Amino acid sequence: MTNGATFTVATLQERVEAIFKKAGLNKVQAGALARVLAAGERDHCKSHGVYRIEGALRTVKAGKVNPTAIPELVEQEASAIVRVDAKSGFSYPAFELGLPVLAERAHKHGLAALVVNDCSHFTALWPEVEAVTAYGLATLIMCPSYATVAPAGGTKPLLGTNPYAFGWPRENKPPYVFDFATSVAARGEIELHRRAGKQLPEGWAIDSEGNPTTDPETALAGAMLPFGGHKGSAISTMIELLAAIMIGDRTSPEVLDYLGTTTLSPMHGELILAFSPEAFSAGRPGNPFERAESFFEAIVAQGARLPSQRRFDARKKSESEGISLSAAEVELLDRLYEQGLDAVSL
Repeated sequence: MTNGATFTVATLQERVEAIFKKAGLNKVQAGALARVLAAGERDHCKSHGVYRIEGALRTVKAGKVNPTAIPELVEQEASAIVRVDAKSGFSYPAFELGLPVLAERAHKHGLAALVVNDCSHFTALWPEVEAVTAYGLATLIMCPSYATVAPAGGTKPLLGTNPYAFGWPRENKPPYVFDFATSVAARGEIELHRRAGKQLPEGWAIDSEGNPTTDPETALAGAMLPFGGHKGSAISTMIELLAAIMIGDRTSPEVLDYLGTTTLSPMHGELILAFSPEAFSAGRPGNPFERAESFFEAIVAQGARLPSQRRFDARKKSESEGISLSAAEVELLDRLYEQGLDAVSL
C-alpha cells in the first residue's frame, strides 16, 4: 500500500510536470501548469492542487485543449490592450507570455489590460494576481466558466462560477489578495464534498427542479447559487460581459455548449487589468503605498484578518517543512504518471 509523502515545492513541481509531459503536453504547457498546481498545494489550496490534474488530462484526451500549443502575443504597439492568443492551449502559459508586456504598458500608461483568448482555464486566479503585484501594480482579474450557477431568482444554470480576484502590492510583505468565485462556493469544493461523502452547507445549491439541496450529487446535476443573492448574480453577469463578450470570447453557456459536459476544463477567455498606483495618485498628497499600509494596519488593529493570510501562513510552513500529500494523493500521482491519458475516462 502506498504511504503518504512529503515533497519540496520544487520536487512536487517536477513530479507534476513529468505527468503532463508523459501525457503529451509540451514543455511550455506542462511547465506552466506544474508551477501553478504545485503552488496550490504549497498554499494548502487542495481544490486547486494535484486534484486538478485529472480534469486537465481528461480535457486533453477529449480533444478540447491543445496540449502542444505555443501561445502567441498579438502585437498591438502603443496600445494599453495586450492580447495573447492561447492557441486553444491552457491559460497559464499564455498569461506568463503576456505578463511582462502588460507590466511595461501599465507603468507607461498608468493602466493596461491583458486579454487572453481561446484558453482552457482551471486554476485559481491568485497565482496570476501575485505575479502582477510583483511588478508593483494593482490588479483585477476575472474570467467566466461554464454554466453551472443559476442567476438570483432563477432555477437553471446560466452563469459560471466566474471567479474574480484583486491584488495590491506591498513592499517586503505578501500582497493584499482576494480571490473568490461569484458562486457561494467553487465547483471544486462541491466535488470534494462529493468525494468525501459529506453533505453541503445549506444555501449552496439547488436541484434540477430549483429546490434547495445539500446533496453534492444532486447539486452537481442541478445548479449552484451566487453568493449574496442578487449582488453576486450582478457581479457574475458583469464578468460575463467584460471577460467574455467584451473580449470576443465565449460566455459560460457557450462554453458548456462547446464542451457538452462539466467534467472538462472550460475553454474561454480571461481579462487581467493592471493599474499603477503611482500614476493614479500623481500630483496628490501622500504616498499610495504608505496610505494603504495605514489602512491595512487599521483593519488588523480591530482583530480582523487580511484575506489570504491563512494561505501565506501555509506557504511559510510548506517552504520550511515541505508539502505533505496523503497516501491517496501519492497513489494518484503514481497512477497518472504510469498510465498517462489511459488513467482518465471520458
